[in-house]
Amino acid sequence: MQEKVLNNKKNGMAFLFLFLLLYLAAIGGVIFSAFGLSEVVVSPWTVVLFVISLVWLILGWIPFCGLKVLKPQEALVLTLFGKYIGTLKNDGFYFVNPFCSSFNPAATTKLSQSGDVDAGGKKPIVVASTASASVELPSKKISLKVMTLNNSRQKINDCLGNPVEIGIAVMWRVVDTAKAVFNVDNYKEYLSLQCDSALRNVVRIYPYDVAPNVDTTGDGMADEGSLRGSSEVVAARIRDEIQARVGDAGLEIIEARITYLAYAPEIAAVMLQRQQASAIIDARKMIVDGAVGMVEMALERLSENNTITLDEERKAAMVSNLLVVLCGNHDAQPVVNSGSLY
Repeated sequence: MQEKVLNNKKNGMAFLFLFLLLYLAAIGGVIFSAFGLSEVVVSPWTVVLFVISLVWLILGWIPFCGLKVLKPQEALVLTLFGKYIGTLKNDGFYFVNPFCSSFNPAATTKLSQSGDVDAGGKKPIVVASTASASVELPSKKISLKVMTLNNSRQKINDCLGNPVEIGIAVMWRVVDTAKAVFNVDNYKEYLSLQCDSALRNVVRIYPYDVAPNVDTTGDGMADEGSLRGSSEVVAARIRDEIQARVGDAGLEIIEARITYLAYAPEIAAVMLQRQQASAIIDARKMIVDGAVGMVEMALERLSENNTITLDEERKAAMVSNLLVVLCGNHDAQPVVNSGSLY
């Protein structure tokens, strides 16, 4: 299905004035012919004028159905007896065939910022207020604005089998109204389902955190890609995956962003302990490396300046004491030896 943009129909104001003038002429014709019909001899032209004027007064509202008003970033897909005739895509006042009908299968489907897809039925949307309830009929116009789909969080297993919860926000818009309306049943629900599917396919390639011997690029070599550390790369792959799926629906995916990422609740506590243990081990390694360097520096300074001469046994005791003091979790309690060194 190829989109056809109707640019030569922006003449609604002229037709509006024409129809109003015809209505006034019909009213005048009825009044004038009424006087003629009251005469003894009735002219055939008077009868014809009366019939035409009366018919226009009864059926003259039909051409008004062909007047269409579009605001910026709106489109209207028109069909005539089931056949697609074109799309009104620019803002303005149009006149089209009054028997044309606008078609939008996703008119009652709402994609809210929370990501919930309203399974819109055929009933009008009711907006309740404190005083009264007003009924808002769904519009058949298609929005061409950039819209946001904030999909709900999903629980997906990463490449290591760990369940993670992840949510994405997708910025999208309609670029081909004919494909969006006729190629898929409901382009909004179609987009939401494709976002879920693409997200699962991409997340299964990456681990939550950097893991050894994991290939995330498909080149056969291990890399350091992860959901937590390579969020920009992951978001770009999700966007490309969604775009490849919704191109036939006339949709353009502008951007995709990860809005939420965490381990699933059933393993979150265990993974937190694992991260804490890893952090403690790294900190201990740094403390030990620093303590050994300080002990070596102390022994070298003592030997260079001949401040004190220690045998191997006393050096071992000194090293042990310094390491205990430097690597301990609490402040050391010094013990002063007031006696002989030996």
